[in-house]
Amino acid sequence: MKNVFIHPTAVVENDEIGANTRIWAYVHIMPGAQIGENCNIGDHCFIESGVRIGDNATIKNGNMIWEGVTLQEGVFIGPHVFFTNDLYPRSPRLVQARKRYHRKPNWLVSTLVKRGASLGAGAIILAGLTIGEYAMIGAGAVVTKDIPPYALAKGNPARVCGWVCQCGFPLVFSNGDAICSECGQHFREDDRRVKLVSSRR
Repeated sequence: MKNVFIHPTAVVENDEIGANTRIWAYVHIMPGAQIGENCNIGDHCFIESGVRIGDNATIKNGNMIWEGVTLQEGVFIGPHVFFTNDLYPRSPRLVQARKRYHRKPNWLVSTLVKRGASLGAGAIILAGLTIGEYAMIGAGAVVTKDIPPYALAKGNPARVCGWVCQCGFPLVFSNGDAICSECGQHFREDDRRVKLVSSRR
């Protein structure tokens, strides 16, 4: 593991960690998780076997990321975001549930957070959803359905209430076009979908 920093209190049970990643105090990473390059994983995080984290991800303090969750490149996870991976959870030790939990495909539901997306502090992400590229989820939002790229979603249940640039600033559309006031990227909106057209700068 090249140039990987692991705090002395962290428990890291695998070596699938990319170069220049930093793992802080009381983090636990289980065998079989994959962590990309140049990531930052804050204090008191738990990353379960089967999790996939892309390069340049930032995971703030107090997150538990369960098997079935994939975070693509450049994702930001605010503090205490809640992921799930089972739509009908029961204790596998309960007699009535043992048959279902005998095989992972019977219960494990995957979640995908695409490139550049940000999840605000305390957001709740139900299992089986896709958060689109560069989408932004507000603090405390409860996400119950897929979120499209570049969308700003807030509330319980989370609803799309605007659009954001790759740099994070709000986009204001006029006749279907928007130029980011911060970085100059050009976007077009069509049928409630936003796409990057070009960069002005």
